[in-house]
Amino acid sequence: MRVELLVVPNCPHENVASERLRRALDDTGHATTPVEVRSMTAEAVAGAPEFAGSPTILIDGADPFAEQASGSGAFSCRIYRGETGLSGAPSVEQLRHVFAPLTCGEAEQGRCVRA
Repeated sequence: MRVELLVVPNCPHENVASERLRRALDDTGHATTPVEVRSMTAEAVAGAPEFAGSPTILIDGADPFAEQASGSGAFSCRIYRGETGLSGAPSVEQLRHVFAPLTCGEAEQGRCVRA
């Protein structure tokens, strides 16, 4: 499974997003899965339709929170809706929900699928 955290430089939500992402991966049996952090430039954002503001989390190239995105290609902060209101990053619980049903293995050629 490939997990990416896309951020703009000096994103105030990068650390909290990274910490929550790591905790959710660890909690759901994906402790060995690395998280690749990609710093997005204005030029990179223009060529990345999957980027919906900073931070954007991609799992195998897909944004599990895409339905919350108000638009793509924004070189700005992103807001997530959660159990307790708005936040600059998904909650650990929201991320656990994303990772818990995933199983990974050779049968899926290294990709993860919903169980």
